Amino acid sequence: MPELPEVQALADFLRTRTAGLAVVGVEIGSITVLKTFSPPPDALIGAPIDGVARFGKFIDLDCGGTHLVFHLARAGWLRWSDALSSTVIRPGKSPIALRVRLDDGSGFDLTEAGTKKRLAAYIVGSPEQVPGIATLGPDPLGAAFTEPQFAAILAGRRAQIKGVLRDQGTIAGIGNAYSDEILHVAKMSPFAIASSLDPTTVTRLYAATRETLTAAVAAASGKPAAELKDAKRAGMRVHGRTGATCPECGDVVREVSFADSSLQYCATCQTGGKPLADRRTSKFLK
Repeated sequence: MPELPEVQALADFLRTRTAGLAVVGVEIGSITVLKTFSPPPDALIGAPIDGVARFGKFIDLDCGGTHLVFHLARAGWLRWSDALSSTVIRPGKSPIALRVRLDDGSGFDLTEAGTKKRLAAYIVGSPEQVPGIATLGPDPLGAAFTEPQFAAILAGRRAQIKGVLRDQGTIAGIGNAYSDEILHVAKMSPFAIASSLDPTTVTRLYAATRETLTAAVAAASGKPAAELKDAKRAGMRVHGRTGATCPECGDVVREVSFADSSLQYCATCQTGGKPLADRRTSKFLK
């Protein structure tokens, strides 16, 4: 799933590539992708792209005051083309969920792998009309996201810190991958309870959050959309690296599996050497 760094890179790429262009076509290939019905897709045709912004994991294209907002979900992606095919996509007849054509012949497709179709697009008068944006927590790279604000957020949450970092209504933009990375840098167990963290630990976690995301944004910056997935995987310390060697201590990277996801961590760095319970095998390790 693309998270804050990749979504920021996509937004920056689109902002640069669409500057001065206008929309000349919007084609819907999936009946499930569009979550709004008014205004219709045709409302975007002829509109200049005045700006591109990121809200958490959402990308917003301001098309002359009408906004095309989309969320790539777990398996969605954006594919850019400098010269789009002239073939018009039809609902239910293409792997492409949504296509946007621009007046220089370029444009992009939104695609989604797998059978769980969660990619979502909205055409609205304002980004705040998108339910997922209206309920977002603060952006962890925003100037207003201070350590005291972070400490106050954690103090009010008696929940595992891994889940708190991933909760979009609490902090916007962090998902499964970067929460693993942040906790590894902070040397914290993903099962630690947020409200029980002492001030020193909160300071360490705040610094790890800002530093990890800032570095990932810098690493993704300037890369075309087609290279972002591989760049993300290559930059991971522990996430997705089960069985590999921890880059900090040389221990093995371990995994805890859940029904539809997993987390990775280093026991030596993060849990005092104690392996965490893996519910997939129902083994509660001592």
